[in-house]
Amino acid sequence: MTDVGRPASVRLEATVRGRVQGVGFRYWVVRRSNELGLTGWVRNELDGSVRCVAEGPADGIERLEEMLRAGPMGSVVEGVQAVRMPATGTFTGFSVRSGGHAGD
Repeated sequence: MTDVGRPASVRLEATVRGRVQGVGFRYWVVRRSNELGLTGWVRNELDGSVRCVAEGPADGIERLEEMLRAGPMGSVVEGVQAVRMPATGTFTGFSVRSGGHAGD
């Protein structure tokens, strides 16, 4: 807990591999993250993966990671590489960032 009685924030940096581009994956991540009260961003990568950086309470981060491993309907998640660390607190919302791929 922080000194103001709120849970400490955690940062999740995840790369999702599989059929995850062209299926609405990024916008699905934004919706799920907003529902969980998380901040951060998601983007397509040139190698066909999707990269996500999210910050928020540990329980929300845990739930988002579980969701990333399942993916939205139409996707096929083959693997998720995830690392957790202390949050930076620099994000004000959750957004889609442009990446190396032309988009969905």
